[in-house]
Amino acid sequence: MTAQNLLLLTVVITAVGFDFTNGFHDTANAMATSIATGALRPKVAVALSGALNFVGAFLSLKVSATIANNIVDQGSVTLAIVFAGLAGAIIWNLATWYLGLPSSSSHALIGGVIGATWVAAGSHAVLGKGILKSVVIPALLAPFAAGLVALLGTLAVYLITRRIDDRTRTHGFRIAQVGSASLVSLAHGTNDAQKTMGIITLALVANHTIDKGAATPTWVIVLCALAISLGTYLGGWRVIRTLGKGITEIETPQGFAAEGASASVILASSHFGYPLSTTHVVSGSVLGSGVGRRLAEVRWSVAGRMAVAWVLTLPAAAVVGGVAVKAADGIGGTTGVVVMALVLAACAAGFFVASRRAPVSAHNVNDDWSGSTAPTDHERVPAGV
Repeated sequence: MTAQNLLLLTVVITAVGFDFTNGFHDTANAMATSIATGALRPKVAVALSGALNFVGAFLSLKVSATIANNIVDQGSVTLAIVFAGLAGAIIWNLATWYLGLPSSSSHALIGGVIGATWVAAGSHAVLGKGILKSVVIPALLAPFAAGLVALLGTLAVYLITRRIDDRTRTHGFRIAQVGSASLVSLAHGTNDAQKTMGIITLALVANHTIDKGAATPTWVIVLCALAISLGTYLGGWRVIRTLGKGITEIETPQGFAAEGASASVILASSHFGYPLSTTHVVSGSVLGSGVGRRLAEVRWSVAGRMAVAWVLTLPAAAVVGGVAVKAADGIGGTTGVVVMALVLAACAAGFFVASRRAPVSAHNVNDDWSGSTAPTDHERVPAGV
């Protein structure tokens, strides 16, 4: 194997690794509310979500095209830049997963690529107008739009079912949530799986394997669909716990309204090719559903910590991406990228080992919220992420 082929293989493997972390980090987006309300058993929920993420990955390629063409200048991108961008995204995903914070894998990826490109090729290679139109404006509007739709939806479902007894209403909306949660999973696949496809397409262009502006190859689509669905199936229980239990105690009508709002906003963004943060959308929907239910407790302190993570995502991932490309360049060529890939793997192992001190799994993800992502000592169990 030539050095160039080894470099390309390292980048593709790293991209698949990011796609995997995107899957388990974002399982909460589709299934946290259904797990919290008891509409779906935890293991059934993540299996269903994984299957539908796989299907959704084949339904649209518009987001992939946006990532590949509208964020940075393709002609300035090298394999080292693509790798470093992925490294920034993976480190941020793992850090926020460890803390149980629902943050944006999409913005982590975009931030990592921007930072690496800026350091390696200069600011002129970063497409500011494309980022503003395709990333920044949707990021600001989406949580509020989803929250408003969920708030109105929650008010509507409680108003419409006000004469129905609580037991019947709960049972009915548990059934409805199976459909609405499935739709969110499908929508997630149409948006988030596309982002890694776009990054691998960038790598193939940088390696001159395909021409600039070429369509995403079929093998890339299949590989990314498999990676994100496998990550989803394993279930990011720490983030599921925060989104399902930490923001507000969710009843089934709220869960249905939140999921319906999330799916509609995500599918709309996929149609227009916006690499939207599904995390921002779902979090906004959950908050909206909490505000919409009378006497519901909304834990604004948890929401505040999430908002801080959202603000930091792009710049933090950009810094890591810039440092990674500089370090790889300092070591030199293919050797530098391979060495940094090993460092990245060691960091990932470190986060996993640290998480074992207070594991969250399917067994305790629905335990009462005590102000912490991790369960208390007597609730701890030995498995799960």
